[in-house]
Amino acid sequence: MKHRLPLVLTAFLAASGSIAQTVETAPDTGANPASETAAAAPENTSELIQSGLNVDVDEYLWRNRLVLVFADTERDPRFVQQMDLIEAFPDALRTRDVVVLTDTDPAAKSAMRKKLRPRGFMLALMGKDGVVYLRKPAPYSVREISASIDKNPLRQQEIRDRRQP
Repeated sequence: MKHRLPLVLTAFLAASGSIAQTVETAPDTGANPASETAAAAPENTSELIQSGLNVDVDEYLWRNRLVLVFADTERDPRFVQQMDLIEAFPDALRTRDVVVLTDTDPAAKSAMRKKLRPRGFMLALMGKDGVVYLRKPAPYSVREISASIDKNPLRQQEIRDRRQP
């Protein structure tokens, strides 16, 4: 599964024509193609992914769902993998009103860290109502995050409201 995502993503982006030239002419450096193609994608992930060090999660109540990503360092392989997964498919999270907050500094003792008390890497999903619906000690794909969000009663109501004319 680890190696399928880059191949699928590369094939999708190459088929769309947006970076076909970049994918075909890139030298084989042994780097992860998913991170290269995600960096070349035109989507802006700056408002989607934010630092959570000086953030009060209560500011997002009833406006956004939060995906909280904790690690002891930004070089943690699980943190890097999680961020690559998120950056590969940001639109699926945007349509669900998600903001991703990261915290890779345990010494800073952020409000998020005090509230959730992660040990090492942790992914948490917080609903618009401020309830933590999911905690995972390993990276989670955007598809799995989206499925967890879509099971939430508030999200199901949002979907029903959008269908009604």
